[in-house]
Amino acid sequence: MPDGFRVINGTHGALWEDGNALAEVSAFQVKVAKNKSSLNFCGQMAEDSKVTGIKITGSMTLHKIYTRGSDDVEQVQAGHDLRKTLVGALKDPDAYGAERISVYGVSYDEVTVMDWAAAKEGSITIPFTATSVKYLDKIEVQ
Repeated sequence: MPDGFRVINGTHGALWEDGNALAEVSAFQVKVAKNKSSLNFCGQMAEDSKVTGIKITGSMTLHKIYTRGSDDVEQVQAGHDLRKTLVGALKDPDAYGAERISVYGVSYDEVTVMDWAAAKEGSITIPFTATSVKYLDKIEVQ
């Protein structure tokens, strides 16, 4: 039986963009989705599939403290697709270890330039696509 106190808490997460810590981060997510082609075989009723590629997507949510993403907005307006490298880490003192990933070729899909309302804390969520993901540290089964 697993111990509940071993479940990792996101409070202990951290994120870096091109080597710079993003202290205002409050959430981070990366997903790898398989692109599949459908295959049908004679004598088999179930449709099968073949992986033909992957799509890496993600998002990060930041408390609005600094002007983040202005470099990307300025570059894309000049016709350049600025690419970044993100490193995400998750380590809980009660966990069996730490997990770190590096996400390469990160292209922000959109950057919220300004969004505010009276009596509401500011935050922005930046969705992105990427070209590769690498595990730097893994939490192994104990």
